[in-house]
Amino acid sequence: MGYYFSKTVSMPFDEAVDHVTKALADKGFGVLTTIDVRATMKNKLGVDGKPYTILGACNPHLAWRALQAEDKIGTMLPCNVIVTEHAPGEVEIAAVDPVASMQAIENPSLGEVAEEVRTMLSEVIDSL
Repeated sequence: MGYYFSKTVSMPFDEAVDHVTKALADKGFGVLTTIDVRATMKNKLGVDGKPYTILGACNPHLAWRALQAEDKIGTMLPCNVIVTEHAPGEVEIAAVDPVASMQAIENPSLGEVAEEVRTMLSEVIDSL
């Protein structure tokens, strides 16, 4: 089992970030955090890297259900979606597979929520 879903799109990097943010919103996910990994590594380590952004996506209804099923699940929230440029105009968008990331937790109620999130995130990626 893989631990993420991904798709490569042909568009400028910033446009891809906006595109996936809108696709997430269309499925009820908000972006709680945006981490510019390239800028952070440049600032902290002085290294140059490719454009790479981590979006912390959350669907409040599903997050609430997950927290009710397993109160420590917050250690695994929000769901991360990455946007990275491999070449100019060639951008990969990948989302965590919540079912894969929660394999160690034996809680059937949580598993049901993870399956719903998996379906929704894979639909987001497929729609790009």
